[in-house]
Amino acid sequence: MIDTTTLTSNPADPCYCGQPEPYRTCCGRFLEAGAYPRDPETLMRSRYTAYRLQRLAYLIKTWHPTTCPALTAEHLEGTNWQKLHIVRSQAGYKKGWVEFIAHFIDDQGKAEQLHEISEFHKVKSHWVYYSELTAWPGE
Repeated sequence: MIDTTTLTSNPADPCYCGQPEPYRTCCGRFLEAGAYPRDPETLMRSRYTAYRLQRLAYLIKTWHPTTCPALTAEHLEGTNWQKLHIVRSQAGYKKGWVEFIAHFIDDQGKAEQLHEISEFHKVKSHWVYYSELTAWPGE
């Protein structure tokens, strides 16, 4: 279960994704109000927030249907996400990429980080997470 002591309780506090806007006007509009991110970086930020808040339905909704695993609520437990840092991002017409570092506390209480390059595809005018890459495209 999520540790609610690390969550923002003040509506004016910055969003969990690291942007200065409050949650409700940043990632909250995607997770709560049904809006859809306009680019891969915004989608990545909202997906990080969904992991932090354990929003399984949003993660599945924003995952490419051909690469989405059989994700369950149990997959989201045991990780306490702390901070997101976007290294770089780029959006093309149908594909985009985001390199990020996500800091977390594992289920043993150890500080860790996930450094990933993610590929996103546009499907029916909406960006979705496609897969992890081993290197930035073209490098």
